[in-house]
Formats: sequence, structure tokens, C-alpha cells
Amino acid sequence: MTLAPQDASRRMRQICALAPVVPVLVIEDAAHARPLAEALVAGGLPALEVTLRTPAALAAIRAMAGVPGAVVGAGTLTTPQDAAGARAAGATFGVSPGATDRLIAACGAEGLPLLPGAATASEAMGLLERGFDMLKFFPAEPCGGVAALKALAGPLPQIGFCPTGGIRSETAAAYLALETVICVGGSWIAPPELVAAGHWDEIAGRARAAARLTAPETGC
Repeated sequence: MTLAPQDASRRMRQICALAPVVPVLVIEDAAHARPLAEALVAGGLPALEVTLRTPAALAAIRAMAGVPGAVVGAGTLTTPQDAAGARAAGATFGVSPGATDRLIAACGAEGLPLLPGAATASEAMGLLERGFDMLKFFPAEPCGGVAALKALAGPLPQIGFCPTGGIRSETAAAYLALETVICVGGSWIAPPELVAAGHWDEIAGRARAAARLTAPETGC
């Protein structure tokens, strides 16, 4: 069933609201996928973005999709083929660094909720015109970080954002303090070296710390 942008954004807001952080995962070995997902879910982070940057990514999505409580998505979608492959592997949402007509159409046709990327006011306005009001702000830090998102919130308060790119545990709370930020995406929770070493307890601990993140001034 074709998914309209408005419905895609509604679903993405629900997913992004599950926890303050969506782990951005680069998985080299699909054998690590299930224990990794179990550690992250146990730590309080159910929404997981597996980037399609490795040959093991689709197999990892398949494995993670079977973990109770996990809401598994595919990141770095850039082509219609990516969207189809992610959906077939069991992804329940997609994330893209930008947005193209073909990718948006493919995700809609696949019934795959999309979190499209935007880095400028014009890109955000263009996506809003198409019905997307939940966007990825990428790359967050190189594009001005918290100050840039705060400025965008003035003329575009109806857009929700998941900023991703260069965010660290030390800076995440400042993003979460913005009313338009629903969650942040980050790779610090499960960096490749910890995944490769199978340090699931440490990853679960990082997830627990991330799940407790709040806006520093409002505490909510």
C-alpha cells in the first residue's frame, strides 16, 4: 500500500519519540546484529538505524527485526533499490541523508516511512510542501549545530527534527533542549570497535545513559 508523506511523517514522529537517541549503526558482521540489538533495547533505545554502508547491513536488519522490542530502520538510503532492499529485509522505516524525487516515490510505493534529510531552509521548505514535517537535519554539526536548528525553528516551527552527524554524548542534551528536536541520531553509543569486540554490556550501559538524556534547562 502506498504511503503518503503525511502518514510517513506521522509514523516517523512516533518512532523518534520512543527515546531521546536513535543509535546510528555500522555493522560489518551480521553475526553481531542480534546481540547488539538486544543490548540496545535492554538499555532503553528501541529505535535502531542500520546504515547501508556495509555488505552485511541487510542481513543485520533481518536479524535485528526478530528482536523483541526493536524498531529497526535502514539508514543511508539513496536509491529506490535501497528502499526496496531495506523493506524486503524487514526494515520498518528508512532514513536518508537528503531527498530525491525517485527515493521519495520508492519509499512511498514500498510503504516504508521515510525520514528525509535536509540541511537548509530551502530543503526543509521543499519537503514540507510535499507533506514531510519530520526531517533529519544532516550533517548537524558541520551545518551549524544547535544554533542553526534554533534559527530554523523561528520560521519553520511546525517541522520536527532528528539532528544527526557529529553529535556526541556531551552535546546531545543541547539539541534536545530545542522544542523542534524530537530526538538525535548518534554513533557514540555503539561505535564499530565496541561492536567488533562484542562488548555488549558496555554498549547497553551507553544506551542506558543515552535513554536518560534530557534537555539541560527544562529537564523534560
